[in-house]
Amino acid sequence: MIDPKALDDLARKVAEAVPPGLRVLQQDLEKNFRAAMQGAFARMELVTREEFDVQAQVLARTRSRLEALEARVAELESRVLGAAPAAQSDTPTQPD
Repeated sequence: MIDPKALDDLARKVAEAVPPGLRVLQQDLEKNFRAAMQGAFARMELVTREEFDVQAQVLARTRSRLEALEARVAELESRVLGAAPAAQSDTPTQPD
């Protein structure tokens, strides 16, 4: 969710932009605008910067582990494929 302080600042700026004749309504406008923005942001399912950074770290660790596993699989495949031709030549053939 968005930072409540930033939301308050935005609501205050919008309320301050109200014409002088409507300043009496400023506090009410500020409260209603803040509630409307919170509802809109909640429906958008936004994430905080902290949540984003945590997920970016998880992704980086996962990518690193994937690369290590890919290298390990490639090494094991090369061992198996390298040993397979030698094993095939050692097996006796059936006479026809």
